[in-house]
Amino acid sequence: MQQPVTEEEAAYEPPTYTYDEVFPALPESATSASPTVNQLGQWNSKMRIGSSVVTQVFRVPFEERKFDHSDKFGEGESLRTCLHIMKETGAHIEISSSKDQSLTFLVTGKQSAVLDARPQQSPFPKNIIVSILGKSGTKLRDLEKTTATKISVPNMADNSDKIVVTGTKEGIEKAVHEIRVTSDEQSKQAYERVNVPKIYHPFICGPHNDSLNALIAETGVRINVPPLSVQKDEITIAGEKEGVMLAKERILAVHQDMEKKCTTVSVEVPKSQHKYVIGPRGNTIAEILQSTGVSVEMPSNDNSTGTITLRGPHDKLGLALNMVYEKANSVRTAIVDAPNWIHKYIIGRKGANIRVITQDLTKVHVEFTEKEDHIKIEGPPEEVEKAQQALETMASDLINKLIFIELTVDPKFYKHIIGKNGANVNRMKDDLGV
Repeated sequence: MQQPVTEEEAAYEPPTYTYDEVFPALPESATSASPTVNQLGQWNSKMRIGSSVVTQVFRVPFEERKFDHSDKFGEGESLRTCLHIMKETGAHIEISSSKDQSLTFLVTGKQSAVLDARPQQSPFPKNIIVSILGKSGTKLRDLEKTTATKISVPNMADNSDKIVVTGTKEGIEKAVHEIRVTSDEQSKQAYERVNVPKIYHPFICGPHNDSLNALIAETGVRINVPPLSVQKDEITIAGEKEGVMLAKERILAVHQDMEKKCTTVSVEVPKSQHKYVIGPRGNTIAEILQSTGVSVEMPSNDNSTGTITLRGPHDKLGLALNMVYEKANSVRTAIVDAPNWIHKYIIGRKGANIRVITQDLTKVHVEFTEKEDHIKIEGPPEEVEKAQQALETMASDLINKLIFIELTVDPKFYKHIIGKNGANVNRMKDDLGV
């Protein structure tokens, strides 16, 4: 059975420093949660300043650990996945397990405009690679240019049949779609192009591509529907002639049916709340389509408008509209004022302190940005309020106990201040408790 391809993963730009360098250890005390002056001096022993380092805190409840079947923490799919991501992207990820078997993730990396860049590998028959290259590689270069990607094709002598596409998520989607269309077109099987306006594609694919997968399974053919980022109406079908004709008939029937039934309504939702309507990997839009039969069309990222279009049966638009507003307002954002130099103390070693605050707030997302004097919190309103109060109390307590001074010193004197193997600066830390 053939499966439609989607590219959802995002990559992180590698951070400059290790976790321990960015987040020094917070000393533990058996009698008090408040640090002493001498203990505070230890916190900066390894601290170095990076550039635009962002730390994001995620917590995954046990019931949502669907893919981690290992009984022993550290051997499951969560760890293997994180190790793979760190190896490929350089992002630093810390995982810790709580008594309730939930997981806390601390992801550290530089902010970047290309967070969604990641290689995508797809296997294709050897004879198709010639068609993709074109004469003297011109077709391949044109595809790289139009999709702003880098496409690596194996030599014909290699055993590998994988084509690697590297670029932004949108560029990868476009390139992979074009390669698949070329592959199907060059095959020796029946091949059909069906023009269906893009606004009806969600009804053909169904929520989570369920309808498309069912049609592929029934007919045994390959169906390529352009991803959302590719503004094309054309759907291609390839396979045995009988299956191709049946798939074409079903697709046209859905199009004609929805063309008669569909009504549209547009609503204004602040751009900052669109991600809550979309949901992780588009799950919320799929949920609305599944529950109501209404398609939710979002404006492109480079479009400043907040207009969202709902399309579907007239009697279901009201229900879908309520779901859109409910999802848009389901998450609140709060800002806690906190100088960036105390962020590391709030986080604690391997997230020990921030985990205490968020351990019962399973849907809260906390973000620390190194060069900004605040902490950003996102999540359900009631959980955000609790996290905000706890973080404000901790920040206020630390500000009252600590002082931060920045000195301007000619760099030529740094080595003398530090001393051999850090002897001078360590002696000052020990003697003065700073």
